[in-house]
Amino acid sequence: MDHVEINDRPWLKFYEPSVPTSFPETCTLCGDGDDGPASSLWEQFERTAHAWPDSIAIVFEGTSLTYRQLKALTDQFAVALCRLGVKHGDRVVINLPNLPQTVISYYAVHRIGAIAVMANPMYVTPELAHTFADSGAAAVITLDAYWVHKIRRIKTSTALRAVIVTSIADYLPFPKKQIFPIIGKRKGVWEKVRREQGVYRFLDMVEPEEKWPDPAELPANPGGPDDPACLQYTGGTTGISKGAVLTHRNLISNVHQICVWFPGLQPGKEIFMCALPFFHVFGMTVCLNTAISIGACMVLVTDPRNLKGLIGKIEKLRPTLFPAVPALFEGINRFPGIDRRDLSSIRGCFSGSAPLSLEVMSRFEALTGARITEGFGLTESSPVTHVNPLFGLRKEGSIGVPMPGTDARVVDLETGLVDLPVGEPGELIIRGPQVMKEYWNQPEETAIALRDGWLYTGDIATMDQDGYFFIVGRKKEMIIAGGYNIYPREIDEVLYMHPEIQEAVVVGMPDQHRGETVWAFVVLKPGATLTAESVERWCAKYLARYKIPRRVIFRDSLPRTTVGKVLRRELKEIGLEMMKSEQ
Repeated sequence: MDHVEINDRPWLKFYEPSVPTSFPETCTLCGDGDDGPASSLWEQFERTAHAWPDSIAIVFEGTSLTYRQLKALTDQFAVALCRLGVKHGDRVVINLPNLPQTVISYYAVHRIGAIAVMANPMYVTPELAHTFADSGAAAVITLDAYWVHKIRRIKTSTALRAVIVTSIADYLPFPKKQIFPIIGKRKGVWEKVRREQGVYRFLDMVEPEEKWPDPAELPANPGGPDDPACLQYTGGTTGISKGAVLTHRNLISNVHQICVWFPGLQPGKEIFMCALPFFHVFGMTVCLNTAISIGACMVLVTDPRNLKGLIGKIEKLRPTLFPAVPALFEGINRFPGIDRRDLSSIRGCFSGSAPLSLEVMSRFEALTGARITEGFGLTESSPVTHVNPLFGLRKEGSIGVPMPGTDARVVDLETGLVDLPVGEPGELIIRGPQVMKEYWNQPEETAIALRDGWLYTGDIATMDQDGYFFIVGRKKEMIIAGGYNIYPREIDEVLYMHPEIQEAVVVGMPDQHRGETVWAFVVLKPGATLTAESVERWCAKYLARYKIPRRVIFRDSLPRTTVGKVLRRELKEIGLEMMKSEQ
């Protein structure tokens, strides 16, 4: 088979006419003028607030904040953080769902040159303890319930100097604000916090008081483009979670790449439906950073699982852009009576974090009239590296083509040095301005992941003659059965093709004869009555015998991360328990 040289960049001919073929150093959509690109996320935010002061920045459950109001609150909170001794280079954990306080905290941290550590609110105490210990965080901004039930019990073993506590109710309008403590207490997301040393209320810190210094006393130079902006912890699905150091340049570069990829964006006029969590790198870049960069309005969604509420917000608030994960598109497609709902305001969607089936994509596009572009990224790359063209050639099952200024190669699994022929699976490696600086305090792991300017992703991929890439698995998830390499995603996609299968994933299980064997975990569509034998017969039509699942386990659902990735490791543990109980 033919090799495709990286210098050829065959994907460039599939870029849409308005998309630059090289990295867009400046982005007019982001307000870049004669001064060039913003040097930091804070400067980008400040430019937007100056350009669109009276535009609505945030809508949250009936409360609205303009960019002028948002900047005033951010300035005040930055001043308050300085008073608590938080300084340039300090790490500040933001342990919140999508709330106005999350946005205020994120930009206030950057205003003083500190480093934001976005922590998943679903983390249990040991996971939070690891985040605090590994980052050496000086402060945490968290919900009242998280402080009471999780963080308080480990605070003395951390370097935390300040705990700043807020409530979901803080920015709710009347009467929701008064009612929420009753509902929140029952759901475990509200607790009354007593005053104690080192614990501060968020609202006290953003209300102007004489005891706080004037905002003019904030650092004159909070940081430059190559300073760390965020420590973004990897999901930990393959081991101990590592902190990817993402610089201001990394994150702003990815925003520029995203903006030029979507022709027709209108600065100051777009409305983002922010159902992706800001604590995840996908939501942080595609929703928060990108929306702020173009002066968009952000409709904050704290619980995207509430489809009734989400669909109601779409109808009422008329968002134009809807970044989401496949499970969310699928959930909306299947919502009762969805054909009678008006979702026509949505023009563009960005899908990532998991494969998107053609069936789900086509159905959602028919419902809305929008276009979905499926992409791919990693925590270590800020995150987006590949995207399918919005209006150009889309290939089913493909993650698309590298973004402007991004190079990608498929190399051999043994040395990582040999480029493989078209169609042959190998490790996907990536180079571009969005690739992280390093792993926090882990030089050995950094040396493994970053080599000669390339990020070794651990993903197994193929590239076709057109330069479109296809993920077939993870190096650590590759199944070796009887000496054959089996890539789980290839089997997943065959299972997804079955008209009665809603979700499916395969894992490798120990086998005394073959080394490993394939097990499939399957969720059926409502009313379906498949048997394991019929699933195996279906696979036999499309797969070599050694790839056919040797066991099929039917389940009501599959375990997922907060952004929709199936937790193969958890399914493997379930399989191991089943094997143990059957011995």
